Amino acid sequence: MRADIERTITPEELELNRKLRKLSKLETELVEGELDLTTLQADLHSFDTRYIRIVGVCYAELDEIEALIAEAKAKLKPKDNKIQEGAFQARAQARASAQATGSVKEPKEVKFVASENLKKLYRELAKCIHPDLATDENERARCQQLMIQANIAYEEGDDQKLKAILAEWDNSPESVKGDGTAAELVRVIRKIAQVEERLRKIYIEIAQLEESELFQLKEKVEFAEKQGKDLLFEMALMIKKEIDLARNHLNEMQ
Repeated sequence: MRADIERTITPEELELNRKLRKLSKLETELVEGELDLTTLQADLHSFDTRYIRIVGVCYAELDEIEALIAEAKAKLKPKDNKIQEGAFQARAQARASAQATGSVKEPKEVKFVASENLKKLYRELAKCIHPDLATDENERARCQQLMIQANIAYEEGDDQKLKAILAEWDNSPESVKGDGTAAELVRVIRKIAQVEERLRKIYIEIAQLEESELFQLKEKVEFAEKQGKDLLFEMALMIKKEIDLARNHLNEMQ
């Protein structure tokens, strides 16, 4: 028997190779999906902060004046249950508005923009530590925590933090994988199922975000900006006119 005859590849090894190719494509799609989702979330968060700072604070001021008006009416007619309930609801709305705008105090406005280097780091990290690529529950739990840290670092534009997380993972025991065709085939099949399920959830979440009122408003604002208009400023201006009318009404009542 000749020693240089190549060993016949087993059916299991052929199937493993096919599954590995499929998994590789899915991993790339998964990383891009996570990047798209995280970028969209960060972009919406940045826009929401901008909206609250320009428009939300105006609504909060208007709600406070309208609550004062409702309370003044309630004092005039203490036995009118409908007016009392209206005053209660107006005050609750004013509190909610004040609470929603309370976290936005700095005048500085920061628009989320991810550099290509930041995106590259995130892709590399996500491919290593994505929880749906883990092979056991302990590893999955650790990866979930690292992904949370990575998402925060990405949103904050902290490339040094992303590098630190990647270095920590590279030196961890979890980064070492075992061998063996049968065991590896099972792991790959399970990983494929996990990745496909996570991709399904990613696409659903992106679709839900894109259908949200905040996203639709963001699209309108950005379209207006291309036309040379500041839609948020115009919205704030209209609310300020309502504030003036409401304040005059309150002054007359007092």
